[in-house]
Amino acid sequence: MANPECKLCGLKSPAAELLTSNELEKLELNCAQVNFKKGDVIFREGTLATNIAYLKTGLVKVHMKGPTGDKILRLMKAPSYLGLPTTFGDKVNNYSATALIDSHICFISLDTFIEFIFKNGSFAYEIILDLCKNELADYQKYTNMSQKQLPGRLAEILLCMSHEVFKSNRFELPLNNNELSDFISTSRESVSRILSDFSKEGIIIMNKKEITILKEDILEKISIKG
Repeated sequence: MANPECKLCGLKSPAAELLTSNELEKLELNCAQVNFKKGDVIFREGTLATNIAYLKTGLVKVHMKGPTGDKILRLMKAPSYLGLPTTFGDKVNNYSATALIDSHICFISLDTFIEFIFKNGSFAYEIILDLCKNELADYQKYTNMSQKQLPGRLAEILLCMSHEVFKSNRFELPLNNNELSDFISTSRESVSRILSDFSKEGIIIMNKKEITILKEDILEKISIKG
């Protein structure tokens, strides 16, 4: 755990970019950076929400316990805030967050964060924009999950990993088949079959967990048409 130099940080959120020099000094005194390894729990469902978690680098799954087991609600890529709705909506975390790859998290004192919202309107506006962006992304996800066929759902995830997370056509898939099946609401066997079909058709190459996208244009068509 370390205290970050917030003024010099090149990975500040759009909201933090609008803090004054004095506010950045206060943020530095009320913030701690923690490095998480793949698989580490960042915060757990049912525990008290006492800090704001800012995902500085990495990739995180947000998940919640349901009647039949754990359900992945969202994949969060850096930079982004984790758990704003549960922190402000309740005193207890309503879901868990787990690192899918090595990730750096800045934990910010909740009292300090709330003070910035009350005193800095530009900061507050950026936080509202962040909440709105995530809500719209959820609407899009639920629409896609309900209307796209399974190959389209899986193609969308592979393209997201390639374009938005790893910035490369070759990457190590951070989700196992059980997690993939949970995220796109299907069976593990269906995920294995579709990935195998993509491989046989020369769209991707699979080497254990490493994925290489060979025919991005075809994968995009599958994603769009569902």
